[in-house]
Amino acid sequence: MEKMRQKVAREFADWSRLPDGVEPTFFHDTIKDMDALVARLHPFEVIGAMRERTPFPRALIERLPNLRLLVTTGMRNQSIDMAAARDNDVLVCGTGAVAHGTAELAFGLILAPARNLTVENRSVREGGWQVGVSRDLRGATLGIIGLGRLGSQVAAMGRAFGMEILAWSQNLTEERAAEAGATLVSKEELLRRADFVTVHQLLSDRSRGLIDAAAIACMRPTSYLVNTSRAPIVDTAALVAALKEKRIAGAALNVYDTEPLPADDPLRRIDNLLLTPHIGYVTRRTYKVFYGEMLEDILAWLDGAPVRVIAPA
Repeated sequence: MEKMRQKVAREFADWSRLPDGVEPTFFHDTIKDMDALVARLHPFEVIGAMRERTPFPRALIERLPNLRLLVTTGMRNQSIDMAAARDNDVLVCGTGAVAHGTAELAFGLILAPARNLTVENRSVREGGWQVGVSRDLRGATLGIIGLGRLGSQVAAMGRAFGMEILAWSQNLTEERAAEAGATLVSKEELLRRADFVTVHQLLSDRSRGLIDAAAIACMRPTSYLVNTSRAPIVDTAALVAALKEKRIAGAALNVYDTEPLPADDPLRRIDNLLLTPHIGYVTRRTYKVFYGEMLEDILAWLDGAPVRVIAPA
């Protein structure tokens, strides 16, 4: 498993700016066991967390009496119990972010199955040649669930490829959809008409399970589903069943109910499913912002003037 670790946090910020006596420690693995995680983090006053890879619930925060500053990349992290941080005098700060990475990946996950890229790549590497006939994006219909900052960027990419853009979310208006070059339709109509459906909603009580068995049943056997948002928005069991029974043509996932995805997870064995390891935000520009501003947060806190505070202690 060693080869799977990026080990790049050190190179994306000038950690030598930390004062004498303050030395960063970098961890590259994921610890699920609570007791082991407490033992790992117990000595530290300052912890920097990459997105939501390691949750910080109350049960963890209360067992880290030395913790005074928790810095998360981005300004929103649903896996940190903000109330628990406040109750335990832990200051939570964030960083800026780059918005285009996930949108670019999402469109890549549309383009890849449309042009059979993974299949054709494997064929050539194994000594073969053309094995399929790909889909045209020009003239195809792209359905976007959630037309916010990321969804609007995907809509622009779809228009550049000559696609018809449909959109839906709970609060989307016709005017807002038109501004993004999309047509507002119902969720059911979007799922029925779209050749490619891509999800760009925040995870909330309203969006959890939004793409369930009934929603997937609206899709056509030639349609594809892409999720680069949050795994619980799509019912994984319902999606797996639809893929195995070929009730939809395929899907692409970048997010999972359990991360890292277990080695024996059945998702790894579905042939019409494209998988990427939660890399929407993983770009060089994003990492420079994440780690550079994480360092700035730490330095500001050490100077007694914290910046980008999300939850005050």
